[in-house]
Amino acid sequence: MQQINHYINGAHTDKSERSSPVFEPATGEPKAKVSLASAAEVAGAIELAKKAHSSWSQVSPLNRSRVLFKFKALVEQNMDELAELITREHGKVLDDAKGEIIRGLEVVEFACGIPHLLKGEHTEQVGGGVDAWCVNQSLGVVAGIAPFNFPVMVPMWMFPIAIAAGNTFIMKPSEKDPSSVMRMAQLLTEAGLPDGVFNVVNGDKEAVDTLLSHPDIHAVSFVGSTPIAEYIYETASKHGKRVQALGGAKNHMLLMPDADINQAVGALMGAAFGSAGERCMAISVVLAVGDSGDALVEKLLPQIQALRVGNGVTPEMDMGPLISAQHLAKVTSYVDTGVAEGASLLADGRTLSVEDHEQGYFLGGCLFDNVTPDMTIYKEEIFGPVLAIVRVKDYAEALELINAHEFGNGTAIFTQSGEAARHFCHHVQVGMVGVNVPIPVPMAFHSFGGWKRSLFGPLHMHGPDGVRFYTKRKAITARWPKSSEAKAEFVMPTMK
Repeated sequence: MQQINHYINGAHTDKSERSSPVFEPATGEPKAKVSLASAAEVAGAIELAKKAHSSWSQVSPLNRSRVLFKFKALVEQNMDELAELITREHGKVLDDAKGEIIRGLEVVEFACGIPHLLKGEHTEQVGGGVDAWCVNQSLGVVAGIAPFNFPVMVPMWMFPIAIAAGNTFIMKPSEKDPSSVMRMAQLLTEAGLPDGVFNVVNGDKEAVDTLLSHPDIHAVSFVGSTPIAEYIYETASKHGKRVQALGGAKNHMLLMPDADINQAVGALMGAAFGSAGERCMAISVVLAVGDSGDALVEKLLPQIQALRVGNGVTPEMDMGPLISAQHLAKVTSYVDTGVAEGASLLADGRTLSVEDHEQGYFLGGCLFDNVTPDMTIYKEEIFGPVLAIVRVKDYAEALELINAHEFGNGTAIFTQSGEAARHFCHHVQVGMVGVNVPIPVPMAFHSFGGWKRSLFGPLHMHGPDGVRFYTKRKAITARWPKSSEAKAEFVMPTMK
């Protein structure tokens, strides 16, 4: 069986005594073993990254960006290989895997502009013979902890900007699907990135806790569930680190009676069931205003029943398996709970069987109607192909429900009313909003992040906030007097 090790200081390395199986979700069979680093191994990787920072931070921003340009070209050349690694270990269909890579590359493209992004500010003659300016400098060694659902895109939200800004990076991918990150590490070395600038440490809680507490880690980025995000934020902050921790979601689509129902259903199918619902931006609740719920069910139900579910490497599949047997059991238990609490299960994915893949972690698309806000399937993030319809009497009730929810990651309104859309954008208490767009993930030159219990920390990910997160600002005030004569002043200095 293949052994997936660590990638430290430009080479594969492994001294780990512990390992964990990596399964292929479509078959349910183990395909590899991944090493689980000890605290000492993580500390060793950090020490090498610290040494690499002393030279990498002095490389010009232009030359750092040239490495990323080469990396982008190599990722594009190896797109098919990376996509298959994602599909084999995560389960999402190949086209979706390629889409993930492309969205990640958009952040690489943004980071290639680091010579411009790092430019500071300058003011001449702030006082008599005095100039002032600001510069943006790297932090040192920084770390990223990635989730299983986007094993390429989410790491690309982190490390390209970090290393472009002159930092060195420790990546801790999910132990469920680590191979694609390992391949990216190789491609970075091939692109000319010096040894020790980008390192991959595979592991579990022991590795994570070391990153959160080690004194030479200056910032931590995380994407995952809210309980873990909160733990990451509190623990790393307690140890004096800068933290951005993106948590869970319960993303609502508000369906107005005047919406184009065909457009809304088409958008909803991909947003709810793409990647088997394992997206933090997946639409998991539709708030159907007035009579729009009847038309929605009529159009939506046949399309859910017609979903092509199977091995993601098979052409023309709509949906692949869930990531693991444990996660399949968890999502299935939510469906059981929804039935027990009185919701109407119109499409039951629990009955799905995929031929020749009976041991795979498959769940068909599930649709609940008549869901109420007191039900578990409304309140909690399910992270699977389960869509709930909540009937509401009017726009005001729908807006109140969204704003009352503990999560505030993403939301969307489908309407032909500019007035309703404008009011929604202004008043909804959610970090990312779509108008007739079901998954409003910002482009790389904007920043990604939610509100409320969907984000811990003041800064969002990638875009301008990403540059701010991975740099520290230094203000310099300088004067070059003609004479060395000066008299002491014992008052607050002011510019004259």
